[in-house]
Amino acid sequence: MILLSHVWKTHKSRGVQKCVARDLCFRFPTGQAMALLGRNGAGKSSLLQLISGISRPDQGRILRRGSVSWPVGFQGSFHPDLSGLENARFVARVYGVDTDEMTRFVADFTNLGAHFHLPVRSYSAGMRARLGFAISMAVPFDTYLIDEVTSVGDAAFRRKSEAILRDRLTRASAIVVSHSTDLLARLCTSGAVLENGRLFYYARVARAIEHHDHLMRGQLPPWLR
Repeated sequence: MILLSHVWKTHKSRGVQKCVARDLCFRFPTGQAMALLGRNGAGKSSLLQLISGISRPDQGRILRRGSVSWPVGFQGSFHPDLSGLENARFVARVYGVDTDEMTRFVADFTNLGAHFHLPVRSYSAGMRARLGFAISMAVPFDTYLIDEVTSVGDAAFRRKSEAILRDRLTRASAIVVSHSTDLLARLCTSGAVLENGRLFYYARVARAIEHHDHLMRGQLPPWLR
């Protein structure tokens, strides 16, 4: 269970303030995948960081019951001077996962080869994203926070990523951010659109995608006009 209670969050970048959360009160659905949509810059990734605890709200509370992943696709927690292998072992120890099982799974899934034994600072952005995705999938979280990571790599890797994510979602909840509405339609049951610090929730993901499509055309959906 993840509950936002009167959450406010404002970012300031280059002298411009952006409100990510405006007195948000929302309970995320449990036992399903929910799509999180919004324009570029709406604050979707920032909201995931709030939910995970990476950043803190300016006001309000975020209540979590059960284990919540870091935003998959965010690699800020990796130590750049440690190898992928060493980072995987460290995460395994923190979350109480068998280190040998973790490293075997990550090595096989990422297909990084010799790079798995090199410092993460030498990785490309795509390699770091693959490492982060694989490590997160090796930990049995109650809720996964997914941020665009299934778009990384070639078609074969994307298919493999979606397949394992589907498997994890048979036992866990998820909040999924992606520019691919086709992917969201395949993975998610419900959806919410983040706009001007507010969340518009829909029990059917198709309705959330429809709202989002109207925003991309510079329009409000008919039911909000």
